[in-house]
Amino acid sequence: MKKAAIIISRTIIVLSMLALAGCSGNTDRSEQREHLVSHQLTIGFSQVGSESDWRVANTKSMKDTFCAANGYTLIFDDAQQKQEKQITAIRNFIQQEVDYIILAPVTEGGWDTVLQEAKDAGIPVIIVDRMVDVSNDNLYTAWVGSDFRREGEKACKWLRSYTRAMGIKAKELHIVNIQGTIGATSQIGRTEALESAAKKYGWDLLASASGDYARTKSKEVMESMLKAHGNINVVYCENDNEAFGAIEALRQADKSVGLNIRAGETLVLSFDGTTAALEHLLKGEIGLVTECNPLQGPAVRKIIETLEKEGAVPKQTYINEKVFAHDDTVESVMVHDTQYDITVVSQKLIDKRKY
Repeated sequence: MKKAAIIISRTIIVLSMLALAGCSGNTDRSEQREHLVSHQLTIGFSQVGSESDWRVANTKSMKDTFCAANGYTLIFDDAQQKQEKQITAIRNFIQQEVDYIILAPVTEGGWDTVLQEAKDAGIPVIIVDRMVDVSNDNLYTAWVGSDFRREGEKACKWLRSYTRAMGIKAKELHIVNIQGTIGATSQIGRTEALESAAKKYGWDLLASASGDYARTKSKEVMESMLKAHGNINVVYCENDNEAFGAIEALRQADKSVGLNIRAGETLVLSFDGTTAALEHLLKGEIGLVTECNPLQGPAVRKIIETLEKEGAVPKQTYINEKVFAHDDTVESVMVHDTQYDITVVSQKLIDKRKY
């Protein structure tokens, strides 16, 4: 009922202003309505935290999009990697009677109760980045993010093509996986892709452990893996910050990083595509970076604008993403009948990067 009252009140104000605009004859009615409606929207955004460069870029995209200049009031909450803080934030948003809630969930499970509360209050919830596992998909309005399983499949197809081109047999690959936060959609998808590929191609998957998408923890994980396994030659990192930590640990252990496994170098694969990762890629310290585009703000805004006009929105919206390599040994990969071109990194490309 609260949301209904707000909508009725908003409509009365808009119609009154449009009547005045019509008398003056100076403003187009449809433009005036869109302007007035958009300038009354309050958005509550619960963000996982700031654990990685990707997350910082994702937050910036939302803040830049839902700013006062664009006609929005954004209430931002940093959950510091804690689901209980996100649940509290959502309940605060409900009490503040925001118009929309944006949620970047820590993990997939545990959202039914609080999302039901938002639904009962008539507040649409848009999920971004990671997915939620709920009993009823109607508890949220839409989701915007990446196909994490496909990201992992792109990376694995590249690894297979690259090593075959280098004359390296499947059984010669000794891989460790530094996973993301366990239970996060991105971790689930990227891990499943690697495990499936290892089984299919006969790769030696030595170990997997979570680095929580953080550089420091991933460095510690890599150090432990090096002590337990002396023959590691591929490190599959589920985000860029984990790759940076792994590289640091490898160097401190006097291990060379690079693309030449035959010469004893350790090949590092990463996900996200931050500027810092592409710089490592250009130097040959990372072999492949599979993009996970954090600039999701505009896509979410488009959904909200459509909902404001009472239009239908897709349940899932995938962000366009690329695959970046150090060289052109592999020009493209095929995943589920779709060809993905491999972009060779360059300084010019890095200079144009937005995050």
